[in-house]
Amino acid sequence: MSLEHLKQSLYDAPIIKKGEYYYIIHPITDGVPMIAPELLKEVTDEMKTQIKKVGKIDRIVTMEAMGIPLASVLSLQLGIPFTIIRKREYGLPGEVSVEQVTGYSKSKLYINGLKKGDRVVIVDDVLSTGGTLRAVLTVLQKLGVDVLGVYIAIDKGECQKEICSLFKIQLFALIRIKITNGSLTIIDKNL
Repeated sequence: MSLEHLKQSLYDAPIIKKGEYYYIIHPITDGVPMIAPELLKEVTDEMKTQIKKVGKIDRIVTMEAMGIPLASVLSLQLGIPFTIIRKREYGLPGEVSVEQVTGYSKSKLYINGLKKGDRVVIVDDVLSTGGTLRAVLTVLQKLGVDVLGVYIAIDKGECQKEICSLFKIQLFALIRIKITNGSLTIIDKNL
């Protein structure tokens, strides 16, 4: 797993400060300035390799918005349908809301179409504070959904081990970065 496109794109990405929070503007996490096909292929190929190791999966799950390109490609490559946890409420029977708190915002997400016993993997673009992932995992656990693993493109937080321990899940990040005073360092690949 060399991930040369991902590494270079991280070094090339601008970093801005929002309050006390450093935010990297990256194609995989923001779609800006564009998602190059070779970068998307590199990221999804590595995720696919890791996801295949968990066995039978009923569904790929992602959160709106930037997990959608990853889940779309993985769905096509693996032949597995995907569900988007949306920012919009539809009022469908069985819809469940999730209170999402991130490093820079607070909002609600809505889950439709998942039920007890579903075997899923979660795919997302970035792990920062872990607020969204914790909230989603808590609700999926209450619903009885079996989360077989979480697959993240970029881990820029310090919460991976805590989430794995708390939810008894495997969390695989392709690459781990740290931003200090507006400067990016690639720490390692998956922990």
